[in-house]
Amino acid sequence: MGDLLLVRHGETEWSVSGQHTSWTDLPLTAHGEEQAKSLAPLLTGRPFCLALTSPLHRAARTAELAGVSGAVPEPDLHEWDYGAYEGVTTVEIHRSRPTWDLWTDGVPPGPDSHPGESPEEIGRRADRVLARVDAALQNCGGDAVLVAHGHFLRVLTARRLGLPPADGRLFQLATGTISRLSTEHGRPVIAEWNVRA
Repeated sequence: MGDLLLVRHGETEWSVSGQHTSWTDLPLTAHGEEQAKSLAPLLTGRPFCLALTSPLHRAARTAELAGVSGAVPEPDLHEWDYGAYEGVTTVEIHRSRPTWDLWTDGVPPGPDSHPGESPEEIGRRADRVLARVDAALQNCGGDAVLVAHGHFLRVLTARRLGLPPADGRLFQLATGTISRLSTEHGRPVIAEWNVRA
C-alpha cells in the first residue's frame, strides 16, 4: 500500500500574523508562492492514485505551484471552522479567556453560516477523507496526496494514527511543508514530518 502525503499550503498574511483562518480565502503571499514552488522537486516522479485539495484558493494554488496536477477539490479538506474566532489571534483570545485552548475548548459560534466546529466534528471529516484515501490506496500502486490546512491536517494525522482528534495538538505543522504518513509492520506511522526543499 502506498503512502499518504500531506501538504500544508504556503504562507498567507494571516498565517504570519497568527490569525485564525478558516473560511476567509486569503491568497498566498509572495513567500508562500515560493514555498509552494519549492515543494515540486519533492513531489515530482511520485505516482499519485489520488490527489485532493481543499476548495480554498490558498490550498488549490499551493497544489498547482507544487506540480500536483489533476488535484480534485474535496470539501471535507476545508480548514477548521473557527466560528467567532475567525481572524482573531490566540493572544487576543487569551485577553478575555486566559486558559482557552482550541483543542479542548473549541470555539464560540460565528455568523449563521459558520457555527464553529469541535475537534470531534473535525475528526469525523478527517475520517471520511481517510476512508476515501484507503479505498484509493487499496486499488493502485501509487501514493495519495492531500493539500490542505494546518489544524485540519493535524487532526487527520491523529486519526490516521488511531488517536482522538484533540491529539492533533501534538503535531506542529509549518506552512509550505510536506509530511508523509506510512506503515510499519502493518501499523500507521509518521515517516517524515515538516519537510521542506
